Amino acid sequence: MKFNELDKKMRVYETAHDHCVIPGVYIVARIDGRCFTTLTKDKHKFEAPYDPRFRDMMSETVKHLMQCGFKVLYGYTQSDEISLLLDLDENTFERKERKLNSVLAGEASAKFSLLLGDIGAFDCRICQLPSRQLVIDYFRWRNEDAHRNALNAHCYWSLRKEGVSPAESSATFTKMSVADKNEFLFQKGINFNDLPSWQKRGIGVYWENYEKDGFNPINGEPVKANRSRLKVDLDLPMKDQYSDFIASIVP
Repeated sequence: MKFNELDKKMRVYETAHDHCVIPGVYIVARIDGRCFTTLTKDKHKFEAPYDPRFRDMMSETVKHLMQCGFKVLYGYTQSDEISLLLDLDENTFERKERKLNSVLAGEASAKFSLLLGDIGAFDCRICQLPSRQLVIDYFRWRNEDAHRNALNAHCYWSLRKEGVSPAESSATFTKMSVADKNEFLFQKGINFNDLPSWQKRGIGVYWENYEKDGFNPINGEPVKANRSRLKVDLDLPMKDQYSDFIASIVP
């Protein structure tokens, strides 16, 4: 059998389940760390519940993903997860889900591993959101999830650091209200409201315009040039203000 015939015969098995995101539908990629609790708490001993070193590695990974060949409007990270909003007209790989998932997971894994000096693996799933409001709701959801996770994490680790077992620490807060958890932390000397915003609301990465000093190559006179760069925002707004912020980014 000639190669072209064999190639045609076998390609169908590779592409039989190709699914493409249809035009006009927003693409949000959610990228999650694999077994990161073991990696960050047991193997590399990052500070619990939050460590600025891990925060910075995740932020740099987001920045890399926003510059690795896709037009990404907004990146968001909390804990070991990353969410990317692709431009509505993004057509790389003809919007094939398997390509988007594999490439973004691979890029995230490669970048984070280089930063960590060890293997850190990510998976990826594509969220297809048919309306602008659903994009706003998606990022509001992750923002609120970060807040919930932060409260639970600070409660949990306050007991773990006192020598309480993982199971007992988790069980202590299973049916406790948000108000009671806040009061619990307050009794431990932690005012949850005063904790850094990036712990409670996650981190946003987006493009900002700025002016750069330059020179006119013809006459040598100084000029101002407009450029864009990535901004890492550690102090995101919350609740409705965050929804308004996302709305300002989504076309």
